[in-house]
Amino acid sequence: VLAAERTVTLAVDNMTCATCPIAVKKSLTQVSGVSKADVSMEKEAATVTFDEAKATVADLIKATTNAGYPSRQKTP
Repeated sequence: VLAAERTVTLAVDNMTCATCPIAVKKSLTQVSGVSKADVSMEKEAATVTFDEAKATVADLIKATTNAGYPSRQKTP
C-alpha cells in the first residue's frame, strides 16, 4: 500500500520571536507520520508534509496548539 502523502499549510498564531518557529516545527515533527515541516514566522504559517495513514490535519493542529501556538488549516 502506498502512503498517501499530503501537504497542508497551517496558519499559526502567537509566533512572536525567533525561537517560536523552532518550537512549532518541533511540535509538528513529533507527530507520527510527519515527514517535513517548514515554519515561517514572517508568513505566520507552517507547511507540513505528512502521511495521511498515520496523521490527520486535526493531529497537526492539536500539536501546535498544545505547544502554545494555536493553528488552523489555511484555505488555498
